[in-house]
Amino acid sequence: MAEERREVIWATSARNELDDIVAYIAKDAPLSALDFLEKVLDTADSLVTLAERGRVVPEPQNPFIRELFIKHYRSFYEIQDRAVYVLGLIHGARNFKPHETN
Repeated sequence: MAEERREVIWATSARNELDDIVAYIAKDAPLSALDFLEKVLDTADSLVTLAERGRVVPEPQNPFIRELFIKHYRSFYEIQDRAVYVLGLIHGARNFKPHETN
């Protein structure tokens, strides 16, 4: 049986959030910032075949919007038939709000 593969597509807002988080971490810990960036990108790449592994985001309870935790951050993504859309990244202490993923 062939493995289902999806394209991973980053929302512009998610890329901007990632850039902001990495820049913030890099102010005090440049190596930690690079490590975080690598973990985020590796996690996103893994969604090509493992999109269903994340938990359903509790706030909207939409079975297609899921999240994975990367260090202290929540990475949100939406599963569609042939693609996974990375919607955003927020600190784990914050609640998900739909406008944060536009």
